[in-house]
This record gives sequence, structure tokens and C-alpha cells, in this order.
Amino acid sequence: MPRFAANLSMMYTEHAFPDRFAAAKRDGFHAVEYLFPYAFDRAELAQRLADQGLAQVLFNAPPGDWDHGERGMACLPGREDEFRRAFVEQALPYAAALNCPRVHVMAGLVPPGSDAAALRATYVANLAWAAQQASSAGIDVLIEPINTRDIPRFFLNRQDHAHEIVAEVAAPNLKVQMDLYHCQIVEGDVATKLRRYLPTGRVGHLQIAGVPERHEPDVGELHHAYLFAVLDELGWSGHVGCEYRPRAGTSAGLGWFQPYRAAQGSSR
Repeated sequence: MPRFAANLSMMYTEHAFPDRFAAAKRDGFHAVEYLFPYAFDRAELAQRLADQGLAQVLFNAPPGDWDHGERGMACLPGREDEFRRAFVEQALPYAAALNCPRVHVMAGLVPPGSDAAALRATYVANLAWAAQQASSAGIDVLIEPINTRDIPRFFLNRQDHAHEIVAEVAAPNLKVQMDLYHCQIVEGDVATKLRRYLPTGRVGHLQIAGVPERHEPDVGELHHAYLFAVLDELGWSGHVGCEYRPRAGTSAGLGWFQPYRAAQGSSR
């Protein structure tokens, strides 16, 4: 039965961020993820995790200037030094402090008039470098295809493209973050893609949300109960990140979670 991680950037926003850890634990979650930890002292976050007995299973590397619309730097020629400094000086120290086994590297937005070959070459080189830096710490680097309705001009959109990149880099700790919400919007045929890609061992993390509004997974066009059964069929042992926006209060919308609550655990 799947184990779920509460995404504290989207869930429990009725609480101040430091209080979301306790709220998630009260509702039965044993693991959390979120977008970025860098606004908080890593020792404080580690203490929040320890106090609640929670596992940190994912966060994102610095994305550039998020507040001004940037969504990653990894594919951008000319930003290599900035990307690499942020990864080594921020992402990896936070991962070590939070005992987090995986870090998502956002690809970035395609600049108008840019050369596709140059973007791909920069992306591949940066990912190979990041995977090498993370390997000695036992950390996986993840890349995520994201739909261009939510993030227009995002470089990476399809599962097959992501797996091509992973195969080209050929680093054992570079994997795909497979968000079923984005997959459904761009491609559909989600169950078939789970059956195709999970057995490869190159999927490092899963995420869910209802489609199309990105609310709870029991609302919308995807039949998540069926997909969860597919995960069991395939022997998925990782976490499933709940990266959705609750329609009302987070706790009030967790009816979908109750059948799975007893099976949760904190192992990474």
C-alpha cells in the first residue's frame, strides 16, 4: 500500500510553515516534502522533523530568482557557475542536515530565441556534474517533466524526454520525478506509463494531485485508487508526494487518505 508524503508548500497553508510539520503528523503522515527549505535555518527544520518523527523525502535545489519568475537554471547557458554554487553551497548542505535522500533540480524556462541544442547540452552537463557531487553523499538527483499550462516554456515536459536525458547522463543516482498530475495533462495514459517506467528503476519519486484543478486526488479525471493499486502491483516502495492544493482546510479534505493511513511509515 502506498506511503504518502505531505507537501508542506501546498498543504497545511492554514498554518505558519514551521507548524505544518506537527499538523501533518497529527493527520497520520510520516513523511514530508516541500519546494524550498532555504528561508529557514536547517538546524531548525531538522529539529521539527525530529520532534515529529517525520522523514524528509524531497525538496528542490535553488531555482534562481523564483519571486521574479525563474523556475530553475540547469538548462540555461551562462548560468552554470550560479547553478553549481547553489547546488554545492545550499542544496547539498540542507540535504545532509535534513537527512533527505533526494533533491529535485528544476530545468528552467526556455528563453525566447534560444538554441535547443545548447540548452540540452547545458542541461546534460549540469546534471552529470550535480549527480557526481551528490553521489558521495548518497543523494539522488531528480528531474521532473512539468506541463506548460502551469509553467509555460518549461524545458522538460514529457516522460520519454526525461528518461532519454537520464540515459544520456548515465549516472546511477540521476532519476525521474514522475508527477502523475503533469503526466496526465501532457500525455495521459498514466497507468501504462507507470508500468513502462517504474520497472526500469529510473523513477526516483512520485507525486499526485487531482486533474485539472490540482486539488485532492479523489477529485477530477484521474482514478487514483486504481493507480495506487497499480503501484502495489508494480511493487513501488518509495513515497508518493501529495503536491496538491486543498479545496478547503487540509485536514477536512483527507477523506481519500483514511484507507491508507494505517499503512504509513517513516522509512525513506
